[in-house]
Parts: sequence; structure tokens; C-alpha cells
Amino acid sequence: MEKLANRPELVLSGVVVTGDRRGGAELGFPTANVELDEDAAELPEDGVYAGWLEDEGGERRLAAVSVGNRPTYYGERGVRLLEAYVIDFEGDLYGQHVRVGLAARVRGQERFSGSAELIAQMRRDVEAVRALAGG
Repeated sequence: MEKLANRPELVLSGVVVTGDRRGGAELGFPTANVELDEDAAELPEDGVYAGWLEDEGGERRLAAVSVGNRPTYYGERGVRLLEAYVIDFEGDLYGQHVRVGLAARVRGQERFSGSAELIAQMRRDVEAVRALAGG
């Protein structure tokens, strides 16, 4: 995360809540759905960001963070939310109050034709985040 550490960041905080569970079960990218604190700054423009997630224990991990309404599955009707895919992490964050830092925008939000196309893009997004982090 060396390269990302030198970029200005927007830091948001909130509690990890249960989502649709599609990320892990169907897509292979389990995400931490963060219900933002009421005093949190407004969300940035919809898209995918390189950043990090810090758990309650203070451990900070590299993350690909999505901000938006999940148009592939919900079109314009989707609820706008923040989801963080914590790279190389297999743990349980449910109920934890976390901090999420957004350091660099990777791309805008897109609607894909289905899960296969979305998965392929998510793989590219994770590689872009790794590259931005210097690894």
C-alpha cells in the first residue's frame, strides 16, 4: 500500500452489515457492506476506488471499494451504498465498526450484461488496485 499511502484520502466509517450475500456466494468477491455513520461525509462519485479497510483492531488491509447502486442487478432502483472487497482476506467483519479510506478512483460505475462480465471486470479492478498499491 506504499503508493496509496502517499495519496490524499477520503475516510468514511460505519458498521459492516449483512447485504445480499451475492459477492461471496455468486461472484467470488465477498464484500463488507458498510452502513455509514450519520456524521460521515457525503459519498464521492459512484465508481470503484483503490483504498483500504481498517477493522476495530486497527489492522488496515488493501481494498477495492465500490460506491453506487449496483446497476447490473438493480438498475436505477438500487440503494446507493459502499462495499469494500478486502483483498486477500478471509475473515468475518460483520458488526464491526470499520474505517474505509478511498485513495484513488479506478473507474466509474457501469452496468454489465450479467455476472460473468461483472466478475471479469472485478478481477481487473483488483489488479488495478494492487498496481496502485505498489504490488
